[in-house]
Formats: sequence, C-alpha cells, structure tokens
Amino acid sequence: MSAATVRRIEWIAVAVIAFALIVLVPLLHANGAISNFWISVFGKWLCYALLAISVDLLWGYTGLLSLGQALFFTLGGYMHGMYLMRMIGELGQYKKPIPDFLVFLGWERLPAFWEPFASFPFALTMVFVVPGVIAYLFGFLAFRSRIKGVYFSILTQALTYAASIMFFRNNLLLGGNNGFTDFKFILGYKLNEPGTIRGLYLATAVTLLLVFLFCRWLSKTKFGLVQQAIRDGENRVLFSGYATAHFKLFIFVVAALIAAVGGALYTPQVGIINPGEMQADKSLEAVVWVAVGGRGTLLGPIVGAISINALKSWATTAYPDLWLIILGGLFILVVLFLPGGIVSIPARLKALAQKLRAKPEAAAPAKP
Repeated sequence: MSAATVRRIEWIAVAVIAFALIVLVPLLHANGAISNFWISVFGKWLCYALLAISVDLLWGYTGLLSLGQALFFTLGGYMHGMYLMRMIGELGQYKKPIPDFLVFLGWERLPAFWEPFASFPFALTMVFVVPGVIAYLFGFLAFRSRIKGVYFSILTQALTYAASIMFFRNNLLLGGNNGFTDFKFILGYKLNEPGTIRGLYLATAVTLLLVFLFCRWLSKTKFGLVQQAIRDGENRVLFSGYATAHFKLFIFVVAALIAAVGGALYTPQVGIINPGEMQADKSLEAVVWVAVGGRGTLLGPIVGAISINALKSWATTAYPDLWLIILGGLFILVVLFLPGGIVSIPARLKALAQKLRAKPEAAAPAKP
C-alpha cells in the first residue's frame, strides 16, 4: 500500500468520524434519540481523547513517556471549575454568596484569589496560563538537566503525586478531596438544559477536530520532523546542531495545554472535578488508551480513548471487580500481538489477504 493511499484512507476515516461526532450525534440528541446522559458521556470520552492526544504527542512523536498529563488535565478543569463555582451564587446549600465548602471551613467572605474568577475570559486565560507555566518550569529544569527515559517518567509521576496530595488539603481552599461540584450556570445558561448540554458536547467535538488538525500539521512541518528525529535518535540530532532541549520543552508545554483544554471541557459536562482526576492511575490509563489505539498516529489515541472508556462503562457495570484485570490484560495483548494498535488492523488484514492470495499463485505448477 502506497503512502498516498494510506493518507487518503486516513483522511476518509477522519472525515467519517468528524461527521459522526459533530453532525450526527447532536442531531440524534436534538431529536431525542440520544439522552442528555449519554451525550454527556460521549462528551466526557472526547475530553479523554484530548488527554490521549497530549500523551501521544509526547510519547508517540517525541519519545517522552509522561505519566503526569492527568495533572494538566485536572488543572484546566479546576480553573474552569472556579468560574462555575462563582456562578452558583447564593443557590448553594448554605444560601451564601461563597462556595459551600468555604462556608463549611468557616469563611465569611471570598478569598482574594477567587475574586477574578467571576469573569469567564479570566478563567479561560487561567486554563492556559496555570498549566502552561507549571509545564514550562518543570520542563525547563528537567530538559536542561538532560533527564530522559524512565527517569523522566518517574519525575512526572512524582510531580502528579505531589500535586494530588496538595489538592487534597482543605487549607488550599480548593474544595479538598470533594473538589468542585453542584454547578448551575455557564455564561448565563443552565447546565442541565438540553441545549446547553448539546452545546458543550459540540464545543468538545469541534475542539478535538481542531487539535487533531493542528497536531497533524505540526507533525508534517520541519519542527515535527525534528521532533520525530529526537524520538528515534536524540544524540544524532544533537550532533546535527539542534538544541533538543528547546524542542522538547516546547512540545511538553503544547501537550500540557491540550490536556488542560480537555480538562476545562470535562468539568461542566461531568459536573465535578476533584484531586482524584490527577492521580497517577489516570495518567497510566491514558498511556493504555494510546497504546491500544495506536501510538504515533494521532487518530489512534482518539480511537483508543473512546473504545477503552466505552468498554469501561460496560465492564464496570457487568464485572466491576474485574475491570483492572481486563484493562491490564488488554494492554498486554496489544503490546505482544498488536503493537500498532487498533488503527493498524486494516493494514494487517490487507497484508494477510495479499499473503494468502500469493500462496496459491506460488504453488501453481509452471506451464510447460
């Protein structure tokens, strides 16, 4: 199969998936064929797909296995969640103009750092600024010290673990282990109305498409080629005169921002954000999504995130005690027998068909 044919098939698959997600699902919801619950579930899976793309951008295209992407995902959710908490007003359980958990902690007025989050533009800016700054500082120190491989993975996991412990503390004034919940409004619209639910889903689907197209474009530029060269042989890139630390730092920050956008869209659709979303197991799950879907393909992480979470929704209901065993077994099977992931199945089937077709031709006796 030629490269042009592969690209054509990939773009056809992207167009079909985009049509189904952006056009078909909202139409079915508007006509009542899909309930509010299920379209919110679909929206959650698409947010996870954004997280998976951020993992793949680092692991599949740069060779950096980050186990801390869930941290940036959750930070984006918290920044948007602070705005949503401000929009509750006096409709909380305590009927106070401040969030209920602050009333429970004995606060009479809003802490100063909460004040600007009444503005949606400010909260949206913080969705990018806070995760971006943390990613830049961590990446700058890590890449300047030439930390890579398993040591980089351990450090990112340690960063996520430390942050989750900090967010579990009530004195951080960010909801403690309960986090943020009981949201009422977004931009003046009620969150429980079908139109708002559909609008949030549609915003997530369009964002996912735009992020996919951006990452696809980036991978074809000179920067993307250097990025993949770093994955395949960083020392050779260094000897060629490229400052690999700068390339890795840039892509690490970009991946953090993509994950943060996914978290910001996740919060209003799921209706809660808490420190449990930034724990290490969440980042490990995202790595499994990428591996199962197809590492280094961009389309694979989307397929993996949606399919694995759909499987999780079924398995945790039918076999709740066996889900982790099912997930681990699936990961092992993919690594051993399907290293290219789900997206490699069509090419493998075609290669198998060509092989079977070639055998009878080779076995046929030569004509005299």
